[in-house]
Amino acid sequence: MMKSSEVLSLKQVSKSFPATLRGGQPIHILQQVDLSLSDSTSVAITGRSGSGKSTLLQISAGLLSCDSGQVIFENRELSTLDDVRLSMLRCRRMGFIFQSSLLLDDFNALENVQIPAMIAGCSEKEAQKRALNLLKTVGLADRLYHTSDQLSGGERQRVAIARALVNEPAVIFADEPTGSLDERNAQLVEDLLLNLVAERKVALMLITHNNVFAARCDFVYHLHNRNLEVDA
Repeated sequence: MMKSSEVLSLKQVSKSFPATLRGGQPIHILQQVDLSLSDSTSVAITGRSGSGKSTLLQISAGLLSCDSGQVIFENRELSTLDDVRLSMLRCRRMGFIFQSSLLLDDFNALENVQIPAMIAGCSEKEAQKRALNLLKTVGLADRLYHTSDQLSGGERQRVAIARALVNEPAVIFADEPTGSLDERNAQLVEDLLLNLVAERKVALMLITHNNVFAARCDFVYHLHNRNLEVDA
């Protein structure tokens, strides 16, 4: 059995936001948070609304800077990268799935999945081949040319999963990916996402309020009082 390798590491990460009222105290969201994520591993982050879960994900992906600490992704400290290099790193090595699928309305499912591959430098032919294979993998071979308004909520999220995987990322960041789905479609998306993480040896950081979904991950943390606690 091959040993997992660390792809993401947060070291003593802290984050505050300015006070909403003049003269008020800053709002402390994260305080000296440590977290590591290895390939083929799924980590769930739970916590009440407003506890900082999405902030933690955004910092991990370089979408938001931390006040102090380090975020190291594949041996690169994100704070040392300029905007262009950081954007290309996200495009090529990170995948994103949100509560809303955020598909491009004017494009069909195949085009929505292949566009990130073309942005990353793939030829149109190679990008289309990758997109086609992934849409078949997620069970949408018969929906290739449907636009988002012609797809169900569950189908749109499966397109989003395919899009997140098209550039063969090291990590998928998923923020409430089943939050807007009914129970049946949520279960389908859960199964699909966790199976693909294992099959493709990609790491998963999952933000969720769904304790059942969280419990299926390899590790579960609860964000409380600005820090991560191992969920008992």
